[in-house]
Amino acid sequence: MKRLLGIDYGTKRVGLALGDTDARIAVPVTTITRQGSVERLVASVIETGADYDVDAYVLGIPYNMDDTVGRQAKITQSFGKLLAEASGRTVYECDERLSSLAADEYLEQAELTRKKKKARRDALAAQVILQTFFDSHTEGEE
Repeated sequence: MKRLLGIDYGTKRVGLALGDTDARIAVPVTTITRQGSVERLVASVIETGADYDVDAYVLGIPYNMDDTVGRQAKITQSFGKLLAEASGRTVYECDERLSSLAADEYLEQAELTRKKKKARRDALAAQVILQTFFDSHTEGEE
């Protein structure tokens, strides 16, 4: 069994979700508000990963709708490379184009204030990313 940390990388916040290759179910964990350098953010993600004893990371890549790699996708991939180097762990990439939309649709049904919805959105998007990864990979393929 491998424990995986799903990551929704954003310019203001980074959502995190947890799951393992046996249960293959992702659950939202937390959101990190970005402050300071990208190296500081990498350290925060690694620290959270260590708290949950993760074996690898699943990073959502925001490809363009025409499947090209745009500016934000390149920035996110650079973050993934830094995370892999600093952690010594594998960073899988997962298409995340519709993860925030799925999180928003889920939150629309929840009876929460706008502030509470905003606080949960990124971790839910990370959950969608990680669940998409589980659903699109057969067991043993991770």
